[in-house]
Amino acid sequence: MAKKNKENSGGFSKFVIILVIITLLSSFFAIYEIFLLSGIETLIRYIVIGVLILIDLIILFKSRGIRKKKKKKSKRVLFIIFDIIYMLICLAVGIVIFYVYGRISGLNKTFVTYTSDLVVMSKSDANKVSDIKDMTIGILDDKTSPEGYIIPQEIIKKNKLNEDNEIKDYDDYTSMLVDLYSGDLDAMFVTNHYVSMFSGISGYENVGTETKIITSKSKKMLKANNSAIETASSGKSITEPFTILLMGIDSTDEVLSENAIANGDTLILITFNPKTLNATMFSIPRDSYVPISCWSGKPENKITHAAAYGDDCMINTIKDYFDIDIDYYAKINFKGLVKLVDAVGGVDVNVGQRLCTDDSSRGGQVCINPGEQTLNGEQALVYARNRKQLANGDFGRAEHQQEIIMALVNKIKTIKDVSTFMDILNTVSNSMDTNLTTKQILSFYNVGKDILKRSTVTDNSNVINVQRLYLQGTGQMIYDERAKMVLWDYVPNQSSRKDIINAG
Repeated sequence: MAKKNKENSGGFSKFVIILVIITLLSSFFAIYEIFLLSGIETLIRYIVIGVLILIDLIILFKSRGIRKKKKKKSKRVLFIIFDIIYMLICLAVGIVIFYVYGRISGLNKTFVTYTSDLVVMSKSDANKVSDIKDMTIGILDDKTSPEGYIIPQEIIKKNKLNEDNEIKDYDDYTSMLVDLYSGDLDAMFVTNHYVSMFSGISGYENVGTETKIITSKSKKMLKANNSAIETASSGKSITEPFTILLMGIDSTDEVLSENAIANGDTLILITFNPKTLNATMFSIPRDSYVPISCWSGKPENKITHAAAYGDDCMINTIKDYFDIDIDYYAKINFKGLVKLVDAVGGVDVNVGQRLCTDDSSRGGQVCINPGEQTLNGEQALVYARNRKQLANGDFGRAEHQQEIIMALVNKIKTIKDVSTFMDILNTVSNSMDTNLTTKQILSFYNVGKDILKRSTVTDNSNVINVQRLYLQGTGQMIYDERAKMVLWDYVPNQSSRKDIINAG
């Protein structure tokens, strides 16, 4: 009998040891995750970490007596119950923070999938790579471009396309496409977003059916290796005034993991002072006729075309023309905007007229009627995208886009339940990309806390003082040397440009 009791005692002692080890690991997991929340309630975080460490020490001390059965059975049971509850709480805290932190980290896509297509005209006899012989193939001469040069060179090398064909360098995709259509070029390497890039240009509306893809190659690459912008602001703090460029991308992808370099339909430059909560919001018309920084000689063209050559090209184009430093960028696709608006329960907007636009999947038309109303995601996209039905065109669309942003901000300020917050987090994590680091994103907690604090002591719901700016200009028909046709462009007024520079 004594031997049996000794065996039971040994088994119980092992159970307690295993339980304590699992509990301590759970506690360390929670402490590590809490520690990651840099800049959020620092004093409270350190107090919580201190309490957890103290409990860990108590559990270690008490477990010694429990294992040796020096305590009464009731106390041993209470110890085990407390230990299990504490372990579950630590696990729950750690898992929640792990999930949230992971989603926030996902806002900055460390790796991006780039895809390059080898394209010919639909009437071409070539249907596969082996058919590409004795042809002239266009390629970008920018050796830093993943889709225009790096991936195409890999395709050329693998299929030995440089042995039987002439490889011709180009400064831009548009000139390549013009030559492809004219027959001066037999094939061209281009980003896989080329249909959305060119279908808006007169004469190329059916580029998707008038061309065909011979081969494609995708490659997952470290974003920082292909972008100087990506690491330029990694050491900055958002406690000081900063400028961020918001880009709405003409992409119907569900997740923004691939290189979203389609035309930049929405360009909004925001300067924000976290201390005063003063901000300026400046919309840049997509057809603004400005020097494109990444093109040789920086010729003038529609600013929206800069997006096709990557974030650096677009950001540097805006920086150079408006003489302003851009600290950060954030871009979101059409699907992301729809889901974000739906996640917050819609946005309140006073619609001035009936508007109709394709839905986010371009699978059908969505219309909204005039009047004050709460727009769902698809309806908000109509309001933000439509310009052809507006009397003042792109200028009116810029006003609508700013209204949607302010309506989103006002709605987000009212959110209190966790499920809605998680929906928003999931949406922006999937459909947004930025160069803000995780630490910088977490720093917005203090800004949000300040906004909520000021909201409770003032009757004014607009705690953030926003000055809206618009680039004045005139529409002109200008001959595009690359497209070899006359296109409508928005020529900025230089006095308006100077006013915006001074306001920033």
